[in-house]
Amino acid sequence: MAKEKKPHFSISPDGTVAQEFITVNERAPDAHYDHIPDLVEGMERDGNTFLFLCGNGICLEIKWLGSKLIRFRYALDGLFDRDFSYATDPQFKPEPGLLINLAESDEKYILSSESLQCHIERSSLRVHLADHDGRWICREKQGFYGRSTILRGKIRLGVSKELRKGARYYGLGDKSGDLCLNGKAYVNWNTDAFSFGAGSDPLYKSIPFFYGLQDHRAFGIFLDNTHRSRFDFGKTRRDELFFESEGGEMSYYFFYGPALSEVAMSYARLTGVPELPPIWALGFHQSRWSYFPDSRLLEVARTFRDRKIPCDSLYLDIDYMDGFRCFSWDPAHFPDPKGLIGGLKELGFHTVVMIDPGIKIDREYWVYKEGMEKKLFCFRGNGDLMTGPVWPQECVFPDFTNPETRAWWGELYRELYLEQGVAGFWNDMNEPAVFKISQLTFPDDVRHDYDGQPCNHLKAHNIYGHLMARASREGLKKLDPRRRPFILTRAGFAGGQRDAATWTGDNVASWEHLKIAHRQAQRLSISGFGFCGSDIGGFMGQPDGEMMLRWLQMGVFHPFFRIHSMGNNLSGASGSNPDWVHEQEAKERLDQEPWAFGKDWEILNRKAIEARYQWLPYLYTSFWDWVKTGFPILKSLVFWDQEDPQLLENEDGVWVGKDILVYPVLAPGQKTKTVYLPKGKWLDFHTGKNYDGGKKHKLRIHMDQIPVFVRGGAIIPQHPVRQSTAFPAEELILRIYPGEEGTYTSTLYEDAGEGYGADLVFRFEFLVFSWGGRIRVNTEGEFSNPYKKLRIQAPGVFFERAECKGESIPVQVFKWGTEILIDPFPSEGKDPGFEVLFEKVK
Repeated sequence: MAKEKKPHFSISPDGTVAQEFITVNERAPDAHYDHIPDLVEGMERDGNTFLFLCGNGICLEIKWLGSKLIRFRYALDGLFDRDFSYATDPQFKPEPGLLINLAESDEKYILSSESLQCHIERSSLRVHLADHDGRWICREKQGFYGRSTILRGKIRLGVSKELRKGARYYGLGDKSGDLCLNGKAYVNWNTDAFSFGAGSDPLYKSIPFFYGLQDHRAFGIFLDNTHRSRFDFGKTRRDELFFESEGGEMSYYFFYGPALSEVAMSYARLTGVPELPPIWALGFHQSRWSYFPDSRLLEVARTFRDRKIPCDSLYLDIDYMDGFRCFSWDPAHFPDPKGLIGGLKELGFHTVVMIDPGIKIDREYWVYKEGMEKKLFCFRGNGDLMTGPVWPQECVFPDFTNPETRAWWGELYRELYLEQGVAGFWNDMNEPAVFKISQLTFPDDVRHDYDGQPCNHLKAHNIYGHLMARASREGLKKLDPRRRPFILTRAGFAGGQRDAATWTGDNVASWEHLKIAHRQAQRLSISGFGFCGSDIGGFMGQPDGEMMLRWLQMGVFHPFFRIHSMGNNLSGASGSNPDWVHEQEAKERLDQEPWAFGKDWEILNRKAIEARYQWLPYLYTSFWDWVKTGFPILKSLVFWDQEDPQLLENEDGVWVGKDILVYPVLAPGQKTKTVYLPKGKWLDFHTGKNYDGGKKHKLRIHMDQIPVFVRGGAIIPQHPVRQSTAFPAEELILRIYPGEEGTYTSTLYEDAGEGYGADLVFRFEFLVFSWGGRIRVNTEGEFSNPYKKLRIQAPGVFFERAECKGESIPVQVFKWGTEILIDPFPSEGKDPGFEVLFEKVK
């Protein structure tokens, strides 16, 4: 009998699709089957959900969630997976009253909302998206493709799209390369990436979301799939963009702007935002591996206060534990944790401790015993317990995809949080990291509950750190519902921003890494993880005084602001170097506290950290705005003006909040720096000097500050310097920056900085005239005005006279500008507002 041959489609490594012939009855170690849609033979509609069925069984479900938001799901055999996601916000709701029109022709179907058209080809199931006027936004090249095997099931699911000339791509979260993704390819697989570099990939977090910018119109794509995924932005083929996963289901969301900021806000609505953090979490944090014994930690705390360097929290790394047992204290080094933490609190410090997922195997250890009794740890496919070395030589690992495990884990914090007074928790090593194996993490066959749909580690790996942080946050909320939890996580997945702040991991003390941190913070912020920062000064190695200063000055504007260093732990100490040496008694301690670089650098470092506390009202308001609207705190400059070709690949500056641009100093010894300012009127924050946008400017660089520019017409709220947020600010400073004649608005958000009570919003209306200006102040909310004094500063502007509520106010003129002090504050209780009028010197 002759062997029958049939046509067969294959996808080559470069992403191209070719037709070949295979012998149906030939035997292979693991025969593969390629899945390419053929002719669409049917369409079904259920409200705003449309199902397209191909002759070979492949199905596409298109669900409109908003006039600019569509979800696409593909099934190889007509059977979709359970509709379940850890990434999307449980509070998300589709746009109400949405009306989708359907039109058909012999060649295609067209679905349309008031903003967007979706064209589906009958012959190939390829999908093309256009705006309401029919201008193409995003077209498919080869469309959907898949591959499965007998032994492994689905191993490749992807979508190929056109990469058109002039298009730019941004996002993907935790990546260390250039902000513009063009010509690059990246993998999403959470990895313990110790001492990573600019070309390292993958890193600690997986955020499969990116922006596209084509013909000045922006869109976004989010692949909601937790398997290992790959995104290629023209690296393999210059005219093709494709994204694919190694299993699961091809399920992705398409967001249309047309503004980049609109895409960001739509993504935030889908995947969620955190609640406001406690105000102390936006202060300065000091950490190292490790502070011990307790006397050393107290010494550091008192030194901050003696040297008058502001600080809000101190961190304890793994060495506070008893033999690396999480939720325990080393009795020799920390005999009285409650007394220690109480003493630090009296000095205005909050204490944050590390908690890792690796639980030491010890039959006498209560956490291990409980987890074993309740069967809450991970098991291998053959039924054996998953064990491996991390800091303890043998660990077990909780299965955080099991709701029972998450509930149990949250309760473990009770003593630390409620009885001993620990304020926040730092979830580390949760990629999950495992030492002494080449892949640095669990074997693929480890089993997970996945909220009732068991799976292997290939599916659960990228979500593990996210769910650890979620379990921690939910536990703290349940233990004390009156307080806002603070959780810091190293690993995460899209949506993880709802549960924790993050940082960029184990970086290096180098100027290259200073630049990387500048890029990473922007990329994380526009990818949803707005509460982010880096290890200032570098985790590995030691910076010199200038590098530390420039990193601090940049970090002032990153939401998470922490020095953390490896200290005297002199080897790799991570999965990349399992034979680590933990030298606690090294002769050189390699300190990285702000005073560790000599008196001159200490003065400059103090000024930088003081600036953070002056900027807190602006940063807290920017955080509130992100939580309320989804508008990112940090944004690449292209977000300011996506039609300006000078900004498409500009990595020099960062847009912070709504009103300022910051240009960090990223190289040693800089005396001058040339910056490009976007179109508009800009003023130097420090001097008030006017600059025209849309052009480059050469600036003199000073050691004690970095260039900061304010949007013309903005009012920047600030505080006087204080040593900790534990000490209230009784004076509000408004720095005003008149632009062209016109009316401008700014906002200040206030609340208690903790808990969930009343709040207060100040609305500032700034009317700028040729002869002076008028500031109208109104408030909304029930929170009592916390300020006793109001100080208005106008850098570079000189008043002749000023008045408030019709009464004259003394004007003080300095070399740098004008200042007026209103004492007492002109509005109390539910006062509807007030005005301040000023006239310039003629």
